[in-house]
Amino acid sequence: MRLHLLLLAALAVRGVSAAPAEDRVDVAIERGLEYLLNAQKPDGSFDGRNGDTTALPALAAMACMAKGHVPGDAKYGRLIDRALGYILANHDEDGYFGEKSNGKMYAHSIATLLLTEVSGMVSAERQAQIDEVLPKAIKVILDAQNVKKDKGHDGGWRYTPKANDSDTSCSGWALMALRSARLNGAQVPPGAISRAVAYMHRHHNAKEGYFSYQHGNQFTVTLSGAGILCLELCGRHEDPDSLSAARYLMGVCRDPEKGMLKQEYKFYGMYYASQGLFQLGGERWKEFSDWMYSTWVPMQRADGSWNGRGGEDSPVYATSMMILAFAVPYRQLPVYQRDETVDE
Repeated sequence: MRLHLLLLAALAVRGVSAAPAEDRVDVAIERGLEYLLNAQKPDGSFDGRNGDTTALPALAAMACMAKGHVPGDAKYGRLIDRALGYILANHDEDGYFGEKSNGKMYAHSIATLLLTEVSGMVSAERQAQIDEVLPKAIKVILDAQNVKKDKGHDGGWRYTPKANDSDTSCSGWALMALRSARLNGAQVPPGAISRAVAYMHRHHNAKEGYFSYQHGNQFTVTLSGAGILCLELCGRHEDPDSLSAARYLMGVCRDPEKGMLKQEYKFYGMYYASQGLFQLGGERWKEFSDWMYSTWVPMQRADGSWNGRGGEDSPVYATSMMILAFAVPYRQLPVYQRDETVDE
């Protein structure tokens, strides 16, 4: 098993405790994991919206890992193992995981991220399967970045592998997958990371502080956390763009009229805001997390799930994203805990 927990000391986030103090948060996470375990089908997929894509099993598995569970565990290890089986059974000969999903590169990047995170924690047989497909999956991401694009879109990713434009949402997942892969020993050119970081910087509004989807002021509340997280995980600690995005988020996130609860993709936004602000730590994280737990724990449903509307009308998706947001202080997923000075 990869000894990723040894890196906790190297990545002690400034001013942040190791785990949420409130028992209610632990209880909410456990209830959410129980829901996911009970909702999973024997083949590793789920019913409902996007349940048969590779993205939802990957998110559910990472939600389990975020609380410290690993493949082979007596209980939640079963969910992870089944999710891995489903993902590894659903790729084409090029290692592409996105065929069953409307957001094709989303599913591919999320599935690839899970494989990079779990590599080294599984049985020899499962590891052989991962070793066979993971280099191909990484190549799909690199090839998609290298499609000829104009300067505004260069370095990013979009919905399909051959798209000639980009958006910060899809790019966030692709960048995390590449960063995780590189830190796990994969051959990822440093230039791929730096181009993606430059793409993120170009979508920061210096005057207002936010990161946006493609241009203008699209999905700024939802995606400002994504910009912060990507820069932090790529070693750009306390980058001025991240700090101004944090100020923006702290100013608008809790607004009852235009804040996170009013966003179309609020669970997506909560995931990124929690992850990004935790990386910055200090009073920003304390203030945000106090609001997050007090607001979202009471919104959990009787069966342990959360659910959204529109594009987030999937309790499996919403519950996975909320667990990932709640559990970030545990620092169990390797991509969120590694020392980013490894490239220096």
